Amino acid sequence: MRSELLNEYEQNAANAARKIYCVRDGGLKESDAPPSLKSLGEVNGFSGETGVVLANEDGVLLGTGDGEDAFFAAAAAEKLPDGQYSFDQEFDERIANLVVLGWLLGTYRFDRYKNQKPASASLVAPAKTDFSAVLRSAEAVGLVRDLVNTPAGDMSPAALEQAARNIAETCGAQIDVTTGDELLAENFPMIHAVGRASSSAPRLIDMRWGDESAPRVTLVGKGVTFDSGGLNIKVGSGMALMKKDMGGGAHTLALARMIMKANLNVRLRALVPAVENAISGNAFRPSDVLPSRKGLTVEIGNTDAEGRLILADALALGGEEKPDLMISLATLTGAARVALGPELVPFYCDDEHLASDLEAASSHVADPVWRMPLWRNYESMLSSQIADVNHISGGSFAGSVTAALFLKKFALEAKAWMHFDLYAWRPKPLPGRPQGGEAQAIRALFEVIAARFPAR
Repeated sequence: MRSELLNEYEQNAANAARKIYCVRDGGLKESDAPPSLKSLGEVNGFSGETGVVLANEDGVLLGTGDGEDAFFAAAAAEKLPDGQYSFDQEFDERIANLVVLGWLLGTYRFDRYKNQKPASASLVAPAKTDFSAVLRSAEAVGLVRDLVNTPAGDMSPAALEQAARNIAETCGAQIDVTTGDELLAENFPMIHAVGRASSSAPRLIDMRWGDESAPRVTLVGKGVTFDSGGLNIKVGSGMALMKKDMGGGAHTLALARMIMKANLNVRLRALVPAVENAISGNAFRPSDVLPSRKGLTVEIGNTDAEGRLILADALALGGEEKPDLMISLATLTGAARVALGPELVPFYCDDEHLASDLEAASSHVADPVWRMPLWRNYESMLSSQIADVNHISGGSFAGSVTAALFLKKFALEAKAWMHFDLYAWRPKPLPGRPQGGEAQAIRALFEVIAARFPAR
């Protein structure tokens, strides 16, 4: 995020900045824009369509369409030249926060591999903006995008560990990492099995922060830095986006950072099993039976469903402390995308109050989620003749539901548990939401956690 953002509202700066006039679809004549801007709009057929930006020396016209896109300001941040701008109208705090967040997201560029770093326009934020909250959210989104966009050649399990260490150092957290054959000695057999075929050793990243006596919140994120499918190898097109398969781990680290930066009254634990699902002579096989930390034996139905295996060991560890809230985040199933597409995140939760709070927060901060059922009748799809459970169902039905049901078996000790089946990717760009890695659900989750366990 390159945009300069004043952290206090300064009237002098606002007066000096070029004004942005928001125009809803069909509302140009009724807007407060100067006559020259209205004439410019009329000449160019401007009617207030979302994302359309026109400017002259008297200011900027910004189309907001029907007003339903919470991040309408992103288009201005993306398209306006270097300079300082301010909005000509006042917003309440909720809208002001979304406006500024949209602006900041509009300045995001993944330019790690670019030699030229473009400048960005600057915003004098509206008076009622909660700067600390907005910056915390923008930085979290940027962190997820950066981690997910990084190619697997530069985002190995070791690199993901280093990203976690950087966050721990910044936020004053403790971090421990169990690596390679140590996973067997410490009873994480499924994490070891999934990652042992890679030249980059599997590991379990374990970050802790906060008062020991505070309510316990545990985050568990899937960190598969590249997924070949294992011996059930993917076709080439299926591997094309598999650098994003550590998206759950990226979301876990970003949400953990938000919690720590806000100094919430929690004993936070962030667990990221980080592996590469590679192929070699010692790769785990379909039909293998693996032991698990929980004590359940697991028959392998398909090595390309590896994420739930590493999550299961991490969830079992997290549950041993009986946390007040445990959350798993993972790019887990294609079935979730078939059901809800790339933008809407399915979540699973048996706690009615918690699910209701999340849905309300989702609407409030424009971070869409959709509740899915933990349908118990489908547990029979995970039956095995030779082990306690198969980790996938034998058919094509309800893939996201059965994955969640499998994970639930390892999360029973938590007082409340939620699972998110993420995509972590945006295939089609929108203002402030470029094609590529994307953060999903963590802003809504933060609102729920902050409401339950407010800052000390």
